[in-house]
Amino acid sequence: MLTNVLQYLERTVLRVPDKLSYASEEMGLTFQELSQQARSVGTRLYRDGIYKKPVVVFMAKGPKTPAAFFGAIYAGNAYVPLDEEMPRHRMELIFETLQPAAIICDESTRAIAEEFDYHGKIYTYEEICEEPEDAAALSLVRAKQLDTDPVYIMFTSGSTGVPKGVVACHRSVIDYIEHLTEIMRFNEGTVFGSQTPLYFDASMKEVYPTIQCGATTYFIPKQLFMFPVKLVEFLNRYRINTICWVVSALTMVSAFRAFEKVKPEFLHTIGFGGEVFPIKQYQIWRAALPHARFVNLYGPTEITGVCTYYEVDREFSLEETLPIGFAFPNTEIILLDENDREPPLGEQGEICVRGTGVTLGYYCNPEKTSEVFVQNPLNKCYPEIIYRTGDLAKYNARGELVFVSRKDFQVKHMGHRIELGEIEAIVDKLDTVRRACCVFDGVKKKIALYYEGDISALELTAYLKEKFPRYMVPSQVKQLDALPLSLNGKIDRKLLKQWYEENKI
Repeated sequence: MLTNVLQYLERTVLRVPDKLSYASEEMGLTFQELSQQARSVGTRLYRDGIYKKPVVVFMAKGPKTPAAFFGAIYAGNAYVPLDEEMPRHRMELIFETLQPAAIICDESTRAIAEEFDYHGKIYTYEEICEEPEDAAALSLVRAKQLDTDPVYIMFTSGSTGVPKGVVACHRSVIDYIEHLTEIMRFNEGTVFGSQTPLYFDASMKEVYPTIQCGATTYFIPKQLFMFPVKLVEFLNRYRINTICWVVSALTMVSAFRAFEKVKPEFLHTIGFGGEVFPIKQYQIWRAALPHARFVNLYGPTEITGVCTYYEVDREFSLEETLPIGFAFPNTEIILLDENDREPPLGEQGEICVRGTGVTLGYYCNPEKTSEVFVQNPLNKCYPEIIYRTGDLAKYNARGELVFVSRKDFQVKHMGHRIELGEIEAIVDKLDTVRRACCVFDGVKKKIALYYEGDISALELTAYLKEKFPRYMVPSQVKQLDALPLSLNGKIDRKLLKQWYEENKI
């Protein structure tokens, strides 16, 4: 029985020590090299008395970054991934919350780290990855580690503008990875193409299955996602057969017609999530890869990554929405209405999650933790914590869970309750629209729609008037060269709303 995520690495290095683990265009690490460097980093942290503390890993995305993660764990700490692309103000807020014991940098990030108001230890990875291993010390740490000890702290956006650090333990990560690997059929022959930043929980779909299965992960240069044809050529060059990308990355490839010039030759498994995958764009991917498996994965950071899945197994019309499907094994999805009761079948409720995947809460933030990590209202007999996601969903006639919208995307307009996502879904079906997003002005009571595409705002408004009653037709429809994206690749709704409020668009 596994109790520590490092057991994945330790088992794999015995089986395939010389196999490539993580790689970029510039370099790669075998499992043996990965293990040696992680244990060296762990030894150095232990010798310096850094134990049971947050350790920030502030490195450019590359093969050595996971080795730093595992090194922090070897020393009994929780790693905290950061990235130089994060806004400076956000990183300062994270440091204020964390008060980390150490920062592990690389040569490209050390100068930035030294500018922070931080007085703890700052290491350069290259300086500590060759530290002579102290196997006895690492064994002492392991003997004291429990499966309820933290593995990582990942920061998500907070409604007040202050990031919240989600704390996940060994038990929840192991539970998630075991079931994810089974559902997605990862194995030693899997070659991942990693798209998401390592400070985003979606990256776990590659980081941990790699050491569990003895797979290989290639980190894809971010700039390639601006050049879809070159991106697909990268997938072919490294024989990548599995991707788990956010929807916006997939739609970027399909919307710009990359498949008309080149198709992924080896790709057989496509996991996706983060946003609703427009049927129009999904169909382009399906047509290009008719024999591939497409799996919709849903879940917030607070439940360790993913809690539902749906393998697309039938045809969908443009009027339909891909389900988010069924709960992961050892996980239960509970829908709760406004009275904390289960709604009748077919009616929507808030997605609430119970099971091992529920994380420990927010780091040094008991108030926010208590708001969403709550006692199961359906259980009055003993303590049982569930996580309230803030997402609305319902079951269809097939018993599949279907995402409806965020609770905060549901607005009251002209006396009617409206789902902004419903407007976006209709717009996304147009061949002349690449992607769209709505914002709501609660003061002026107006809906604004922004989109990328080749249709004029006048034509799009006329189309919407045919599709919706008057109270659902946006007051403002505007074409943008590009919708703003957050660092994890989703449409940045908060920034779009800010631009609207500041009359920048």
